[in-house]
Amino acid sequence: MITIIAATNRPNSNTLKVANYYQAQLHQRGENVNVFSLEHLPADVLNTDMFGKRSTAFQKIQDLITQTTKFIFIIPEYNGSFPGVLKVLIDACDFPGSFYDKKACLVGISSGKYGNIRGIDHFTGVCHYIHLNVLPLRIHIPNIKLELDSSGNLIQEDTIRFTHEQIDKFLRF
Repeated sequence: MITIIAATNRPNSNTLKVANYYQAQLHQRGENVNVFSLEHLPADVLNTDMFGKRSTAFQKIQDLITQTTKFIFIIPEYNGSFPGVLKVLIDACDFPGSFYDKKACLVGISSGKYGNIRGIDHFTGVCHYIHLNVLPLRIHIPNIKLELDSSGNLIQEDTIRFTHEQIDKFLRF
């Protein structure tokens, strides 16, 4: 099972729009895909789901993570890295079984001109530590506001071509 993680808790984010775009592209290829936005993490996750504790609300998320064999992380740039809420998700999940020897595809987005290059590098280090195998083709989408139309579809030809290549490689990964 493939799960796309929209790695921010910001409501109505461009991150979620890109996650939905990836989901639509995968559906066109006949794949059944879940999208999980971190805006749906329990508000009190730091108090209820860290250090071996487990709430009923987070257990549903843990079950989704456990059942997933491949992840696509859509990661916005936050202060030159990835959002802290993504690290909270990783830390709250069971270790090592949640991600161990599973596969990941990373997509960085930013409103600036580098597409979250540093954040994707930082998160790759986290992935390596938890034994989450990362597809070598990592995409960086800069100036995200110029990349999406009003319906949330990517519109720049080169970005569409790169995302299609990444998706195809990820399905074979």
